[in-house]
Amino acid sequence: MDDQRLKQLLSEAKTIAVVGVSDNPNKTANQIAEYLLRVGYTVIPVNPMLEEWNGRKAYPSVESIPGRIDIVDVFRRSEFLAGVAEDAVRHGDVGLVFNQLGLSSAEAEQIVRDAGLDYIENRCLYVEHARLLG
Repeated sequence: MDDQRLKQLLSEAKTIAVVGVSDNPNKTANQIAEYLLRVGYTVIPVNPMLEEWNGRKAYPSVESIPGRIDIVDVFRRSEFLAGVAEDAVRHGDVGLVFNQLGLSSAEAEQIVRDAGLDYIENRCLYVEHARLLG
């Protein structure tokens, strides 16, 4: 995806589901989710092990989240990405699946692209947001 398209998606996005968010303040998933809140996004935590995160109801899956999700930001190991991709597709109203730095899966990419969704992998949403919109 080129920078112009990613900048457009980040500018238009309002809701970001963070899959694998942590309640540990030292974890990258937590730090990036907090950054996304600070810059104005509605962050929806996705972690079946949490009841809530930062005062927000946590969901066990992307599919279980009501309403539109502009970006699904994924912090799960690569072997779990196809499952997250399937979950995002089942949701039915997702714009972009964004797998964080170090994460990639040809199977997940195929699932997402076959559903007509945008897909990015092996990039950091914080870095991209700061670079394009910061």
